[in-house]
Amino acid sequence: MTVNERIEALRQLMRENHLDVYYVPNEDDHLSEEYTADYFKAKSYISGFSGESGCVIVTKDFAGLWTDGRYFTQAENELAGTQVELMRLRQEGVPNPLDFLVEQTPDHGVLGFDGSVVSARTMLFLEKKLAQKKASIVNDVDLVGRIWEERPRMPEAALYVLNTKFTGVSAKDKIARTRKAMEEVGADELFVSTLEDPCWLLNLRGDDIENTPVAYAFVLMSANEVNYYVDEKKVNALVKAHLEDNGVTVKDYEEIETDLLKLQNKVVLADLDTLNSKLYAALQGNTILDQRSPIAYYRAVKNEVEIACTKNAHVKDGVAVFKFIYWLKNEVKKSEVTEVSAQNKLYALRSEGQDYIEPSFTTISAYQANGAMMHYSATEESHAKLEQKGFLLVDSGGTYKDGTTDITRTIAVGPLTAEEKKYYTLVLKGHLDLMAAHFLKGTTGNNLDILARQPLWKENIDYQCGTGHGVGHVLAVHEGPHRIGWGFSSLRPPVPFVEGMIVTDEPGVYLPHELGIRIENELLVVNGKKNFYGQFMHFETLTYVPYEVEAIDISLLTDEELKQLNNYHSQVCSILSPYLQGEELAYLKEVTRELVR
Repeated sequence: MTVNERIEALRQLMRENHLDVYYVPNEDDHLSEEYTADYFKAKSYISGFSGESGCVIVTKDFAGLWTDGRYFTQAENELAGTQVELMRLRQEGVPNPLDFLVEQTPDHGVLGFDGSVVSARTMLFLEKKLAQKKASIVNDVDLVGRIWEERPRMPEAALYVLNTKFTGVSAKDKIARTRKAMEEVGADELFVSTLEDPCWLLNLRGDDIENTPVAYAFVLMSANEVNYYVDEKKVNALVKAHLEDNGVTVKDYEEIETDLLKLQNKVVLADLDTLNSKLYAALQGNTILDQRSPIAYYRAVKNEVEIACTKNAHVKDGVAVFKFIYWLKNEVKKSEVTEVSAQNKLYALRSEGQDYIEPSFTTISAYQANGAMMHYSATEESHAKLEQKGFLLVDSGGTYKDGTTDITRTIAVGPLTAEEKKYYTLVLKGHLDLMAAHFLKGTTGNNLDILARQPLWKENIDYQCGTGHGVGHVLAVHEGPHRIGWGFSSLRPPVPFVEGMIVTDEPGVYLPHELGIRIENELLVVNGKKNFYGQFMHFETLTYVPYEVEAIDISLLTDEELKQLNNYHSQVCSILSPYLQGEELAYLKEVTRELVR
């Protein structure tokens, strides 16, 4: 079926079920915000939009896709020729999707959705608002699933144990620490729903989501029991023995609802943002302590072993990315290079690194205008050929047993215009200014975000998305609870930076149908001086790959920024040079040379 046919089939089911409005979010049953298994990509199926973020709302005479600035150009292209309207999030005149759901549901009307992929917090918000209209919610109807004839199966990839030489702490010790946190807040039970949390807690990894080493699983734990709900086909003898050694009982994935229903008169710590509304209903009869899982904070703050391992992963990764840049600049002069052949070369170089597992996400290899689509994906069927001019934006990363990397470099593949150099330098200024930040303990990413945006704002430019995200340790490349951004509504206050957190620094310029520029490093939060005023903090750079010196207009840099740039390049040369030789080494020294006015 075409997208329009799917929409009409959905409307027919809405009529049959007496629904006035139907809501299709992007999430899975663990409320993962971006990356999910193909089984859960109902939003993409019904709309034709393949981006990792957004939602669809369908009424009897309207179908709309809401997504953020990272995807505007991509969505325009993919929705063309369909009846699905692009609703640009956070743009003037565009309503919030939840407010729109309330507005479009008539008095005494009915809103429908699949409750397993809608959070309890969202459902409670909608219930409260719709009660004023005497409208109701039906949250047990997966209408998209009824028309999705060739829906992918739930993943069945095998689990594996991540050794403590990479995690730094045993599963037994992590369980004990978590139980102590439960005791401190008076919780009888902890319901763990976010996909990364069970993996971190139990030192397990999976392969259920492409390029994200997690498994679809829940954990329910008390002072005496740890129950791990997972498809038992994923559990081999080694994993089973590991779990038994740590006092963990394996149960079937589908048993979680039944076991939650058995709980009565308990204090259950559960995060209403990651507890789906279907399982929320199963917990009625208990007191729900609505808090973010303590595990989310534990995995966000890396221990000494995780930090050391991550630094090692970044050295391997830096060597691979630098070799790629050297190859690209030479190859484009003598043979045909496409976005696809470029990304395949980078995949190959990264795979040579010791303890490499897989990419940490699908590489974005975007030439010129395609770079304006922040999450663009080149395919064999649709890609651009590089010319000897302009930029190739490459956003990529690797998952190694010792860490997760995420880096973006915008590479000149030929002569640049003065305008291209200006935009690149403005992005670099913001990137450097954030990287150099010094701040007091208690500072959040919302406080620091303006450092990256200010050079662009002065030119009346914005990149319409966040500036940085947390990075997991051999887990998801996009993790919270901390982030760097501004102006994004949240039902919870921003999370302050803590020593040991890792966050990205990635401002950009995106001119639709013209070009895209992004520069990204990973940063480690570290403590600085402590004095009368409090604990000062700053960032330590983890990513070491040269910037594009051919694109830098030195006249736009302050003296401090130029000094910072030269110091960074000196460090890059020192760190990478032992792993290079010959022409590659000579090129490294050339592009990391001191720049002077």
